[in-house]
Amino acid sequence: MITMRMVRITAGVSAAALTLAGCSSESREGEIVDGATFTLARSADPGNLDPQASAASDLFQFTQFAYDSLLSIDAEGAIASQLASEWTVEGNTVSLTLNEGITCSDGTPFTAVDAAANIAWVSDPANESPWLGVLLPPGATASADSDTALTIELADPAPFVLNGLAVLPMVCGNAIEDRSVLAAETHGTGPFVLADAAQGDKYIYEVRDDYTWGPGGATTAAEGMPAEVVIRVISNETTAANLLLSGELNAATITGPDSDRLEAANLFSADTSSIVGEMWFNQSAERAMTDPKVRLALSQALDLDQLMGVITSDKGEAATVFANNEPVACPGNSIAEFLPEHDPDAAAALLDDAGWEMGSGGTRSKDGVPLAVTLVRDADSGDAGSAAAQLVVQAWTELGVQATSEAKEESVLAETIFSTGDWDVAWVPLNVSSPDQLVGFMSGPSALDGGANFAHIDNPDYQAAVEKASALLGSDSCEDWLKAESALVRDADVIPFANQLSKTFGSGATFESLGSVAPTSIRMLAE
Repeated sequence: MITMRMVRITAGVSAAALTLAGCSSESREGEIVDGATFTLARSADPGNLDPQASAASDLFQFTQFAYDSLLSIDAEGAIASQLASEWTVEGNTVSLTLNEGITCSDGTPFTAVDAAANIAWVSDPANESPWLGVLLPPGATASADSDTALTIELADPAPFVLNGLAVLPMVCGNAIEDRSVLAAETHGTGPFVLADAAQGDKYIYEVRDDYTWGPGGATTAAEGMPAEVVIRVISNETTAANLLLSGELNAATITGPDSDRLEAANLFSADTSSIVGEMWFNQSAERAMTDPKVRLALSQALDLDQLMGVITSDKGEAATVFANNEPVACPGNSIAEFLPEHDPDAAAALLDDAGWEMGSGGTRSKDGVPLAVTLVRDADSGDAGSAAAQLVVQAWTELGVQATSEAKEESVLAETIFSTGDWDVAWVPLNVSSPDQLVGFMSGPSALDGGANFAHIDNPDYQAAVEKASALLGSDSCEDWLKAESALVRDADVIPFANQLSKTFGSGATFESLGSVAPTSIRMLAE
């Protein structure tokens, strides 16, 4: 998913920006009908619905129904229209022309002035938007030359700035400043508007009949568009799979063993590959993980191939690049050559060298302090995630570590890593399509200092390669972006160890998805 699943940012942020794009398999034929209700399952309640305040993947899916971005991305990875119909990039200046007649869900116009206010809010570090440095380059400023003319000035070159603008949601009117109304309401230009909500249970969205500025010119007048969307919060995949088979759900993402019986039932599915196993180490000054020897030792103690098989239910493959969402901006393999090999003896030697001595009770300590490590992970990873975490705890315990594992709901996990900082190792898969969208997570101010760098990473080689890549345009920068990613793996700052084929299954409807269902692609089918 900042699409995380956490930006599983996540299931991924780029997916919903696609212009009617996705990889569909075995669709069920049927007559298209108008005016029906589309019911979608999501695994967690997003809590605060402010689309610019969190990068969690469940919130990102909710956001797509009510909010638009300035641009979109088509199936081939090319930039396409959305709120803006024209765009140019010259040096550090981005010029966009907005469509005329765009309105918010309350009927008020959305103009370049509003777009500029959105850019200003996200750009202000005091607002602590996770999209700053991810979808919007730091230091960006914006101005409106007319109701439709928007100019964005960048502080530094940004090779994939348009890709970020194709994902960044725009908020309407007074809600840009009065953020409190966004917690439980929607104030956007999107194809639907939130009509009712029961937190922890379901959210009901009603279609906007006047919507004509969707991705690539999509409108809600298309035949088969639902009149209503219901998002149900269903944490158990088996329950969601049963409801798909009974026809009570129209869509749900199923990654575990229940996907086998849905495939056997010949349900429609839209498929995408995403990072599901990505290990981060809390390198804040008071943590043992600030020592690269400790990070490498914990990594070497693990059989990453075995973990990949377990966490993906033997349906996965090795990760190849950090920015993995289709369409991938920089394909290649920045990971394989630098992943630590499974070697428990070498791991033990590294801890010895780092001063963590094995005690008589089988636990290592340094200066009288035991080496205690807690792994936090998304509870949505289910039984497969739990089994993989148990393997990690076992391996680290054998190494002499006081190891524990905690599964947390996505919103709680986000709070833990971004706000409290009370964690040692985290499995947080960040799924994006271009590597510049990860820079804020891999460098710069920490999450406790208003940035997105929740792991407190400070890797000079990564930063040098990013600086070089940022001076180049588009794919010309990819060689340096891949070098930057390799530096992170080499120093055990981040260990991506598993990709998974995610399937969003459909019953009674077809749609396109790369982790998030694209609202204007939904077509309802007769029963």
